Amino acid sequence: MAVSDECKLKFLELKVKRNYRFIVFKIEEKIQQVMVEKLGDTCESYEDFTACLLANECRQAVFDFDFITDQNCQKSKIFFCLCSTSIEGYVSECYS
Repeated sequence: MAVSDECKLKFLELKVKRNYRFIVFKIEEKIQQVMVEKLGDTCESYEDFTACLLANECRQAVFDFDFITDQNCQKSKIFFCLCSTSIEGYVSECYS
């Protein structure tokens, strides 16, 4: 399975330039490649991110999470997620 150059570029833009809040990736079966499906603007929320994952297909994603520590310092962490639905119903599972 290959990863498209766009995926690599957009991830670096999220990591270094902080151009996006999240990126959702999709596997394109026909070409056997991971592609960018959705780019979340920096103003989008976690709820916007999870709304993108409500499809009946597996998705991979990264989310740039901003938070304030107990010492009142602004921090950011990037989470990698694998999201899938159960076969029996519509139960989402996210792993990071």
